[in-house]
Amino acid sequence: MQTRLLPHYRESAWGGQAERILRACVHCGFCTATCPTYQLLGDERDGPRGRIYLIKQMLEGEPAGVTTRRHLDRCLTCRACETTCPSGVEYARLLDIGREQIERLAPRRPTDRAMRAALRRVLPWPRRLRALARLGQVLRPLLPARTRARLPRIGEDRPWPHARHARCVIIATGCAQRALRPETNAALARLLDRLGVGALAAPAQGCCGAVSHHLSASEEARDFARRNIAAWWPSIEDGAEAILIAASGCGVMVKDYGQLLAHDPAWSERAGRVAELARDPVEYLADFDLSAWRIDAARAGRIAFHVPCTLQHGQRLSGRVEALLESLGLELTPVADAHLCCGSAGTYSILQAELAEALRARKLAALEAGRPERLVSANIGCQLHLEAGAGRRVWHWLELLDELAE
Repeated sequence: MQTRLLPHYRESAWGGQAERILRACVHCGFCTATCPTYQLLGDERDGPRGRIYLIKQMLEGEPAGVTTRRHLDRCLTCRACETTCPSGVEYARLLDIGREQIERLAPRRPTDRAMRAALRRVLPWPRRLRALARLGQVLRPLLPARTRARLPRIGEDRPWPHARHARCVIIATGCAQRALRPETNAALARLLDRLGVGALAAPAQGCCGAVSHHLSASEEARDFARRNIAAWWPSIEDGAEAILIAASGCGVMVKDYGQLLAHDPAWSERAGRVAELARDPVEYLADFDLSAWRIDAARAGRIAFHVPCTLQHGQRLSGRVEALLESLGLELTPVADAHLCCGSAGTYSILQAELAEALRARKLAALEAGRPERLVSANIGCQLHLEAGAGRRVWHWLELLDELAE
């Protein structure tokens, strides 16, 4: 794709990257076939190729306003298009650039800005989020049915093992997972203990920064990254061999810290090291022989596994959790169109509720088609979103293994 970026864009810190990404696109349209919003809406501008053109036009100086912003907002950033693209177009990075610029060119209404600011003030902060969730449960009888359905179940704080081992890893506890599903991190710590690996949780760590990043608050996202790097660094210097992130959405973000802080000389080297150490648990467990684990597969029943977009498209770990579960004797039901997003996508289920609910309905129909006893996923956002529509618990695969392992 030929480009004529305005000089002040081309010469910016991100201009060269944007130009390179745009030029990599060959207009083939393969991406539209796997784009959830294009499938729902049938509008070229609500698919990756159309959004790439909108960003290109904006960076070349053509008028860009509310319409451009609306189509960029509708993108889930599921990155299915990147998995499909034969040219290796880094669509998600280009979208980040486009969204930052459209915020400046087409300022939002005060109510929209207030909503996004409120999300950034609550979601990344575990104590605030947990307090709000508890308040919602107290007020539950007074709320409309649709709101009641969206109230998240608050999980249990469960003990971590205290045994010391020669090997150790850091567990990134996150924000929403730490507030609403702390049992997932505890389950990971117990599974690691069975393998002779200690689990460390740095008290000062917090949100990975994804909420701020996807709401175009880039400097705020970098601040969250710096906070985590500072919290983890003493353990890294003491020999922690990996940073395990059970929420696949957070995993994508932490693995991107090197790029996020590439232009920060005070933090770039450490950010790159953290990105190298970041692992999804399924990657880390692949190095162990799990055949000694006795798993009560009969108690588990049939399982429908929802593979989050951040695991299959963001981290390119498609099929890994399913293979691990099946290797332990668990029965997985087939799930049609597993590559499609469930509609969670961070704050998308709040800001684009109608589209998110339509996508969830499709996903739940595919998951329930095999009549599974359990629904299982690998990301806190997907769990919460699917539970709100399914009316039953959605397990994290680590919680499931922890319960079933004898």
